[in-house]
Amino acid sequence: MNLTQFIENFADLFDETDADTIQATTRFKDLDEWSSLVALSVIAMIDEEYDVEFRGDDIRGSNTVEDLYNIVSSRVD
Repeated sequence: MNLTQFIENFADLFDETDADTIQATTRFKDLDEWSSLVALSVIAMIDEEYDVEFRGDDIRGSNTVEDLYNIVSSRVD
């Protein structure tokens, strides 16, 4: 697992947001397209791609895409 691939997987969840605008430092909650539905998609993507249990509290406690990545990478076996 690496940060670049995580960012690509994260960016794929957005239909209208240009993937090139999403970086490690992107404050994902500030994206116009961010919603509770996208949050659920993030949780599902993390479960499917990384086999990591991820919760809404993890998203609420994160600000940037890298914050999400750090949580997931700390839980990968």
